[in-house]
Amino acid sequence: MFGFSHGGRGHHHHSGQRGGGGGFDPERFFHWIERLNDGEHRRGGGGGGRSRRMFDGSELRLVLLKLIADTPRHGYELIKTIETLTGGAYAPSPGVVYPTLTLLDEMELIAEQASEGSRKRFAVTDAGRAHLDEQAETVATLMARLEALAAQRAQGEGEGAPVRRAMHNLRHAVMDRVKRADASPELLHEIAALIDEVAQKVERLK
Repeated sequence: MFGFSHGGRGHHHHSGQRGGGGGFDPERFFHWIERLNDGEHRRGGGGGGRSRRMFDGSELRLVLLKLIADTPRHGYELIKTIETLTGGAYAPSPGVVYPTLTLLDEMELIAEQASEGSRKRFAVTDAGRAHLDEQAETVATLMARLEALAAQRAQGEGEGAPVRRAMHNLRHAVMDRVKRADASPELLHEIAALIDEVAQKVERLK
């Protein structure tokens, strides 16, 4: 299920490449994480195809700006906040959130704050608050959309909700850690081994 040294499903051991000096491939690992991120958040569309995007670019900018105006946040916190607001039904991908934050910063609607670690924490500027005031009706509609999605999720969820929520948490935790500057190949091996171990334990459950 989570074997990263080869492409087959249902394999948990690093066979095949180990003898030839290959083993864990960080590029395959990042590709797997991005595929998981892209696929797991698309819900509510019905059927097996992709659902439409939750927000277009301008709408996401307003949502992020509103959340930052409520309290200064960094990108990961914004993703988790939106996921919480929707009851786990939706979370924007880091590949969308971080470029949007860069754009808001360039538009001088937010500004980076001094913070510990490598994460960039942003606070709203006076221009950002003025922009939110101008777009107050639209912002209210967008936030209501998030609340409605949470209500829909609560009504339609079955007993699998805890597992899906745990998978969301795992995905975000792994992505956040492996994208830090100090993520070495050895660390990626450790993360992959932990995921493989959990997968094997799940398969042995009765």
